Amino acid sequence: MDAGAMSRIPRGRCETHGGDLHHLRYVIDLDHPMARAWTAVATPEGLREWLCAADRLEPRLGGAVTLRWLNGDTVVSGRVTAWDAEYVAEYTVGPPHGRIRFHLEPGGGDGGSTVLRFTNEFRGTPEDKLDMLAGWHDHFERLAEALEGRPTDWLEWTAERWQHLRDLYARDEAPWPRWEP
Repeated sequence: MDAGAMSRIPRGRCETHGGDLHHLRYVIDLDHPMARAWTAVATPEGLREWLCAADRLEPRLGGAVTLRWLNGDTVVSGRVTAWDAEYVAEYTVGPPHGRIRFHLEPGGGDGGSTVLRFTNEFRGTPEDKLDMLAGWHDHFERLAEALEGRPTDWLEWTAERWQHLRDLYARDEAPWPRWEP
């Protein structure tokens, strides 16, 4: 991926309520069948290839979950708050991540593609919002690569791509200059 480009992953969107409750949303078309996408978002083996280590993941409603990001020192624990095998995996964990929801739907007519509707609800500052938008975007680029058979080598991870994405999101969030006579 050219470090200067955004990517084939569509930009995430955010709604903020009450000043600090952020709802991030991404809609991503994946050129892979739902079963493969499900494995990537709902199994320890799949998650490790693009997002984090699932040190604990009980695949059922109310099951325990502990996620450990491999590109830093973030470890969060919580519960599986929605589980509809093959369609919905939702993990509600401690700060900074909050509620993380992966909703899969069949893509175009041939059954060989998947639409991922992702939401992340968390409390934080406007700076935290930009960090999360860039972080999820970076991870979804990694998801696309993992689905193509190129999982992330976490030993080679750097923050350069994340920083570039964050700068792009920050630029788009900047207020328009006010016209003054």
